[in-house]
Amino acid sequence: MPANSLSLIRIVDDDAEMRESLEFLLSTEGWKSRSYASAEAFLETDDVMVPGCLILDIRMPGLSGLQLQELLKKKDYSLPILFITAHGDITMAVEAVKNGAFDFLPKPLDDEKLLASVEKAIALDWERRSHHTSHTAAMKDLATLTPREQQVLERIIHGRLNKQIADDLGISIKTVEAHRASIMDKTNSGTVADLMRVVMGTKLLH
Repeated sequence: MPANSLSLIRIVDDDAEMRESLEFLLSTEGWKSRSYASAEAFLETDDVMVPGCLILDIRMPGLSGLQLQELLKKKDYSLPILFITAHGDITMAVEAVKNGAFDFLPKPLDDEKLLASVEKAIALDWERRSHHTSHTAAMKDLATLTPREQQVLERIIHGRLNKQIADDLGISIKTVEAHRASIMDKTNSGTVADLMRVVMGTKLLH
C-alpha cells in the first residue's frame, strides 16, 4: 500500500545513528516514523491504536527486543514486528518468528528489502484492523436482536422456511416474517446471503 499519514512506523533501537538513518530512509518514501532509544521508552508512549508496524533491534540495554516482543504478545499487541540485528543467529531468528515476528533483517540493512517488508507489514496491519472492525460491527448488530429474533435467525441460517420456523416456535407465519424483516434491518442485510456472511463472520454459529 502507498505511504500515508495514517500509518506510523515505530523504530526501537539504542543506536542513535541507526535510528536517524532509518527515519531518513523512511521519510524519503513518504512514511511517517517515530523512534525510541529503548524498549522502555516505547512502552511508555506508543499508541497501539495507530496503524503501522514496529522495527525492533534485537539486542539492547534493559529490555531486549525478544523480551519486548514477548511482553507485547502477552498484551495482545498486534502490530507486525520487523527485527533488525547485527548479531542475529539462527536461534534468535527461529525464536522471533515462532513468537510471531513478521520479518528478521540483518544489519547492515538492505534498504530495498527493508522498505518492501515495511510496506507488506503495514498492509497486513490495515487488513487485520479492517477485519476486526467488521467483526466488531457485526457483533454489535447481532447483540441488538431480541431473544425471539435470535431464535428465528438461527433457523434462517440453517435453511428453515418461514412456515417451518413458525411451527418450530409455535408462532404465526406473519410474526416470523416480521421478525425476519427486523433481523435483516438490524444487521444491514439485503439478502439471506448477506445475513449469512454477517453471522459466519462472527463465528457465533457454524
